[in-house]
Amino acid sequence: MNKQWVAAVMAAMTGLMVGTTWAARETLNFEVSVTVPSRPFYIIPSEPDWIHRPQHLLWNYPDSTLGSFSRNFDVRHDTSAIEARLETPPHLATGRPGEIIGLRVRFNGIELSDQPAFRQVLSKEEAAAGKRVALEIDPITPVGGYRPGEYSGNVLMLFNARAPGE
Repeated sequence: MNKQWVAAVMAAMTGLMVGTTWAARETLNFEVSVTVPSRPFYIIPSEPDWIHRPQHLLWNYPDSTLGSFSRNFDVRHDTSAIEARLETPPHLATGRPGEIIGLRVRFNGIELSDQPAFRQVLSKEEAAAGKRVALEIDPITPVGGYRPGEYSGNVLMLFNARAPGE
């Protein structure tokens, strides 16, 4: 009887141990976030996952040309037009003298510059309705063509809500 009882206890312990060794547990932890824009004024990327990562202009090997870049923004302002300008001259550089590629930046089809004056990129009516507009960045071929190297740079855009009545 004792042998049967010991055998039953041993079988139960083995069953419990096998159950814990065969059990698998996987825990997933991920971040969730959302940006809820204010209703009166916003300029946000339509595809928000790209804006904080470096963007690459692709090299076209057969033509020896540099590709452009385009992304969409959702824009709205309840009471007036929207203006924009660049904070600094847009360019890519290697850090070596003479190795600079200028960039042409357009927002809603309007070419932006680094001059202090803002340029209107949406009318009051367009801004009030809200609109999806394109940001386009095109390379400007340097005099003498592109020189080999690793180029990088930043495009810093400033947006302004035009004062009502202007």
